Amino acid sequence: MKKAVIATGGKQYVVSEGDTVTVERLKDGDQKSVKFDALLVIDGDKVSVGAPLVGGINVSASVVDAEAKAEKVTAIRYKAKKRVHKLHGHRQLQTVLKIDKIA
Repeated sequence: MKKAVIATGGKQYVVSEGDTVTVERLKDGDQKSVKFDALLVIDGDKVSVGAPLVGGINVSASVVDAEAKAEKVTAIRYKAKKRVHKLHGHRQLQTVLKIDKIA
């Protein structure tokens, strides 16, 4: 099975063909497909490490959901004995990708 390491949104992901990956929201989310450069490629026993990228290897993915939302994260500000408390909530926007081909 062929695997590759891609970088997007300041994070690195290990992907293989047919995987579904949730990444940070892409600015070009209205596109139907996206291409990434590979940082590392594993093909059976053969490993290709890039410096910083592996030459000639692209990972193509199709966009499944352009603006999915992550789980809600809550932040609480609380002062004891002062009757002060404040609750903030946030849901990060994400993009869901399906990896089509590593070539």
